[in-house]
Amino acid sequence: MAWIAGVDGCKAGWIAAFADPDFRSDPVIACFANFEDILNSQFAPLIVAVDMPIGLPDRILGNGRGPEQAARAVLGPRRNSVFSMPSRGAVYAVDRPVVGMADITASHARAGAVARNESEGGRSFSRQTFMILPKIREIDRLLIGYPALAKRVKEVHPEVAFWSMNSGQPLRFAKTVPEGQAERIALLRTEGLSDAVLSSQSPKGAGRDDLLDALAGLVVAKHMLAGRGRAFPSDIRQDRHGLEIAIWTYWPDRPPSQDTAMTDRPVPHAMIEAAAQRIAGHARITPVMRLGTGAFGSNADLSLKLECLQHAGSFKTRGAFNNLLSLDVPQAGVAAASGGNHGAAVAFAARSRGVKATIFVPEISPAAKIEAIRRFGAEVVIGGAQYDDAQAACDRFVGETGALKIHPFAAKETIAGQGTLGREWQAQEPDLDTVLVAVGGGGLISGIAAWFAGNKVKVVGVEPEGSRALQAALEAKGPTEVKVASVAADSLGARNVGPLVYEVCKDTVDHVVLVPDTAITQAQVTLWRDFRLAVEPGGAAALGALLCGAYKPAAGERLGVLVCGANIDLTKLATLVG
Repeated sequence: MAWIAGVDGCKAGWIAAFADPDFRSDPVIACFANFEDILNSQFAPLIVAVDMPIGLPDRILGNGRGPEQAARAVLGPRRNSVFSMPSRGAVYAVDRPVVGMADITASHARAGAVARNESEGGRSFSRQTFMILPKIREIDRLLIGYPALAKRVKEVHPEVAFWSMNSGQPLRFAKTVPEGQAERIALLRTEGLSDAVLSSQSPKGAGRDDLLDALAGLVVAKHMLAGRGRAFPSDIRQDRHGLEIAIWTYWPDRPPSQDTAMTDRPVPHAMIEAAAQRIAGHARITPVMRLGTGAFGSNADLSLKLECLQHAGSFKTRGAFNNLLSLDVPQAGVAAASGGNHGAAVAFAARSRGVKATIFVPEISPAAKIEAIRRFGAEVVIGGAQYDDAQAACDRFVGETGALKIHPFAAKETIAGQGTLGREWQAQEPDLDTVLVAVGGGGLISGIAAWFAGNKVKVVGVEPEGSRALQAALEAKGPTEVKVASVAADSLGARNVGPLVYEVCKDTVDHVVLVPDTAITQAQVTLWRDFRLAVEPGGAAALGALLCGAYKPAAGERLGVLVCGANIDLTKLATLVG
């Protein structure tokens, strides 16, 4: 598995938060005496985002290095948190431990004299900055000695990271007051970090603020690995050793909204509205088939939302287009790991936008889905036996090439894109009481539930009995691993929904019902027999819940059933229908 890390200095040395790039499980938090030990740990992170200056100019022009000046310009009242760094000569002016107040004062004065001599306007620097010079020297020496590490180790700043999380808006409170800590925790929650992590105790030798700053760096590392990195300043300079002089963050991907910073809803309506505007004309408006009361022997007033008629055969085209249209796509193009549908959607959207796509699939992917991915012009790479193997191969590729990773469910861009389906559905059927939605990794139901949040519509998830990642997460009050064995495993076979999906669904999904594989195949046969709709197992699962009685509607209940995927091998369908 690939790993990333967010790091901050602390009394013990360094506090590091390690996680997989999709936050599918809670980060591992640990302290290290030496920075090099983080890179050589068992996690061997692909990107280490550290709150410590990297890249030391020989002369300072203005109030600090270029990164400090560029970052202050966007931070408003939080600009004072970005300290000015001195020249390289000043950093090394006192290259030994300092002990006692008298020694600190004298050594700071000596380094300050060098800083004034090597800066425009004769500027010194603060004692607070002086106290972190040993850590700056530690990283500087390591990167000079091992230049290849500079590709993995990137300078970040917590306040700049939180600025990105807050849609490019400065925070309202300083981190030293309770309101400021709550503000930062709420933003970290929107990025998929669980309450268990956000309320956890810091390791011995690290403070609470050190932990939150390390987690902020972890969020930046996640976005950087996905190709969304942004540097302050944008015209990155190098010092005489070739080290970047830049503070890294990522491009804000949410429109400014009052409910983004201080909210328990990671994907608010404003994000979905913005996604709908972006993908208009790219994704189809799919029809609703109204069947009325009594269809299939049900008491419900029933309708089917036919998302199986979407481009590339599934709802995933919505999320794919929202990613490509809202994020900067690097020269290396886009990459995705997929069991089939997500890969086909990304390939379709990439071809439409003239972008290179590389799709990693596991060996279990159906041949028909792999053929569809290739037909849409993407390069297909067999990434291992199971989906997690393909995801790890995709992460390595993204780390090596800088391609933009498009995740099938654990990304707000994807969830917001899928949420446009809920928005469209409500416009077509404004009087719905309940919707049945199939669940795999949870991106689809997250988007739909996020749209209907606060509405009278009840959102009910449908999972195969042999693949129940969302139900298990809701029961455990957090993401948990499940075993997968179902006829619909290629599209509804996620072993873990991840923190972001859980955070969206825990308060917006009414409940989840489970259906046997026989009900899923019965629904496939029914859809072909009655409507001549060729639907894959995952696409038919929601109807299966109605047919087998896993969901029992009340008399007259206005029930919408989502039919969401059409990528089926027709020979297999022919075998089913006889």
